[in-house]
Amino acid sequence: MFDDPARDAWQKPEEVVRAMNLSPGMSIADIGAGTGYFLPHLARAVGPSGKVVGVDIEPDMVRYINDRASRDHLPNVHAVLTRPDDPGLPERSVDRILIVDTWHHIPNRETYAARLARTITDDGMIFIVDFTLQSSHGPPRQHRLPPDVVIEELRRGGLDAQTIDVPLPDQYVVVARKRR
Repeated sequence: MFDDPARDAWQKPEEVVRAMNLSPGMSIADIGAGTGYFLPHLARAVGPSGKVVGVDIEPDMVRYINDRASRDHLPNVHAVLTRPDDPGLPERSVDRILIVDTWHHIPNRETYAARLARTITDDGMIFIVDFTLQSSHGPPRQHRLPPDVVIEELRRGGLDAQTIDVPLPDQYVVVARKRR
């Protein structure tokens, strides 16, 4: 399901990665990486001098990502196991964070947002991609969050946030930065 080739049509990974404004040598974290669907796209964007970390709370997913990185010859990708309430990344260690279809699963999101703020570099950004309330697929409607709720949670966590225009048919993108 996570790696279904049909996912490319609605998830548009190249559009999402392009919106992240990545460059060679950057350090990226994909939180809630699952099977690593976005990791090859991110790894290509940051090149061999960059680093991509797949973060997940499921040991089987972490093993799968590390196996995938080896199998697909992605030496700049590795996975780490973390807890649901903590991204488990060092302070100021990543330039970009990507969170796809996961934000609604995170407990105490305002506290988590504050932890993310400490994890990104001063010019770092956090990208949250999630399903609109009207989407024909995704989690049950009662588990979905409208973008204004996500933005407010990020703000309460000490970040500035706004939606950005990325042409996704069933999802929105919120970008957050440290307050200046």
